[in-house]
Amino acid sequence: MHVSLSLEKSFSKDVSIMVDVLRASTTIILALENFSKIIPVRSLEDAVQLAKEYNSILAGERDGARIEGFDAGNSPLDIQKFKGESLVLSTTNGTRILEDIKGKTLIGSFVNAMAVAEMALKMAEDHIEVVMAGVNGNFVIEDFLGAGEIISHLQDQKLDEMALAALLAAQNPEKVNEAVRKSKSAHGLVKLGFESDVDFCLKRNSTTIVPLYENGYIKDFKE
Repeated sequence: MHVSLSLEKSFSKDVSIMVDVLRASTTIILALENFSKIIPVRSLEDAVQLAKEYNSILAGERDGARIEGFDAGNSPLDIQKFKGESLVLSTTNGTRILEDIKGKTLIGSFVNAMAVAEMALKMAEDHIEVVMAGVNGNFVIEDFLGAGEIISHLQDQKLDEMALAALLAAQNPEKVNEAVRKSKSAHGLVKLGFESDVDFCLKRNSTTIVPLYENGYIKDFKE
């Protein structure tokens, strides 16, 4: 099995794992504890319209801050206070990336790293691509290290050099945590009062939920 790592753009037509550590991936994973499906949306206008159409909880953020008038932001802790049939979610980066991924699409982070890696191995024919969401097209260290955590459960496969670099970078959990907490993204969230979100997003393998994005919806993938 070949494992590759890319930023924002997806090249694989086999299986891809989207990683947006702070915070879309983690929020989506936790939301599936209380929602049957999640509808990811790029534009805020479309999000508002779909939430009305489906009578859904409406969640979203821009630059980390909750959208005025929305029920919730993009917090994995806050989203657990809500439940329902469907959740409409619009975020700055993670939900934007999903539409452009070509293959079967899973969503991963530190919190489900082992489970999403194992599911990808079962689903893939010969290629697993890990796609870092980044921020506005730019590299961010938290997604690189989150990808490395997932790849650590795929390290017996054939890794390309980017995937190998992420694996090596993620070897020391204490240093990884320190690097994420010192990241630009984390500093921005702390300023907005979301320091507890950053800590929560760094929990390793706290859930076995594996989100699958298909036909415009995200659901908990069960074999």
